[in-house]
Amino acid sequence: MSYLQTRLGLQWPIIQAPMAGVSTPQLAAAVSNAGGLGSLGIGACSAAQARDMLEATRARTGRPFNVNVFCHAPARRDAQGEAAWLQHLAPLFAEVGATPPAALQEIYPTFRDDAQTVELLLQLRPAVVSFHFGLPDAARIQALRAAGIVLLATATDVHEALQIERAGLDAIVAQGMEAGGHRGVFDPDAPDEGLSTAVLVRLLRQHSRLPVIAAGGIMDGQGVRAALDLGAAAVQLGTAFILCPESAASEAYRAQLQSERASHTRLTRVLSGRPARGLVNRLIEWGKAAGAPPPPAYPVAYDAAKQLHAAAVRQGLHEFAAHWAGQGAPLARALPAAQLLAQLAREAGF
Repeated sequence: MSYLQTRLGLQWPIIQAPMAGVSTPQLAAAVSNAGGLGSLGIGACSAAQARDMLEATRARTGRPFNVNVFCHAPARRDAQGEAAWLQHLAPLFAEVGATPPAALQEIYPTFRDDAQTVELLLQLRPAVVSFHFGLPDAARIQALRAAGIVLLATATDVHEALQIERAGLDAIVAQGMEAGGHRGVFDPDAPDEGLSTAVLVRLLRQHSRLPVIAAGGIMDGQGVRAALDLGAAAVQLGTAFILCPESAASEAYRAQLQSERASHTRLTRVLSGRPARGLVNRLIEWGKAAGAPPPPAYPVAYDAAKQLHAAAVRQGLHEFAAHWAGQGAPLARALPAAQLLAQLAREAGF
């Protein structure tokens, strides 16, 4: 049994990825109650919304669960570039009977500057807190550690992993290029080697003393076993849990994930302004067309995409949604979370 399993009292070394907007208290609690580690993604929530989610999860389970926050740098605003992006999207807004917004907003705060969420976590003390897009400052890390909270952070290469180790965290989530959703890169403008999950796990095992959690492309027990055999202490699965009835995925999202479109994912900045892997749709294609301007910084670009999607949904269209999914999406199974976890454990030979 790995250090993480022992410290958290997990039956299985399986973590449900946080997936902001898809994870729910019902999903996190079901996974935790079934012996894994459920997760909540609160990076897109206000402190009040986050409190409601944590309390709702606590009402459903007495087991440990993970709370994930976004540690991105504040957006570098560019009024001219944002206006050019809205002009580029104008035909799509017109197609769904809407007018582009006059201006865009930085819709998600970063945990680096969010004192309310820090205080919330220190008050409610979830068993685990994980960081995505980088790390908060040393004072916040120390405060969370002093509260007895296990701390994880995502790394996509050795350099990021070593920063996590030096910061005094407990484990590293090794996110391979196969993973769905946002790349956890600390600097989205730096070169990205695009390491696979398998290669990244082996590199981190060689260069870091911390336990490694493999994430990206793991959809079944065979994938779980392979990651553990490579040296991972645990695995994190996201796309595998989207079709669970406990998730917040829309019917359109579920239908696409169970269609031929699941075989076509792309890593893109078009939807949010940061590299993220999702099912290919018309907005992704439009944003990469010849002559298209670059999308604004994260999360400003996300404001445009979300407003376009909302207008399209009113017309019954779902071609502009952020349907995040990894390369293993065709292997997704529509099972209740507890049943899926039991199936993963059987397939892995636990």
